[in-house]
Amino acid sequence: MSARVVLTSLATEPIELSSHEQLVADAAGGAAGAVVGFAGAVRNHDGDHPSAVTKLSYSSHPSAPTVLAAVVDEVTRTVDGVRAVAVSHRVGDLDIGDVAFAVAVAADHRAPAFELCARLVDEVKARLPVWKHQLFADGSDEWVGSA
Repeated sequence: MSARVVLTSLATEPIELSSHEQLVADAAGGAAGAVVGFAGAVRNHDGDHPSAVTKLSYSSHPSAPTVLAAVVDEVTRTVDGVRAVAVSHRVGDLDIGDVAFAVAVAADHRAPAFELCARLVDEVKARLPVWKHQLFADGSDEWVGSA
């Protein structure tokens, strides 16, 4: 059985984890015993900076949609028992509390669902050409993920 990748998206509009979870559950057609989701939300702090984060913006390389699809396809093949996967990353301006990154996995059992969800989060964060520009309450800013 090979998992179905039902969504890979670089989204400019808000993303919701619940819609990703529904997509993978529907795609599994009742065969999934587990649906696991991850939502990476914009937080109001960065441990390395003394001032509060007020806003951030994500920029992406033009290859990002292709890279995202390839990473999701590759990583999804590493875990057996997975039925469906959906992954989205936001680009553009985000506010505190917005979901920046959503992953949902439907699988026969919880162990492969949790395993694949964690692998997808780690690999997408490591390989997706997306950069975060954080703005702080003290007027300073910082680019994260850029060399």
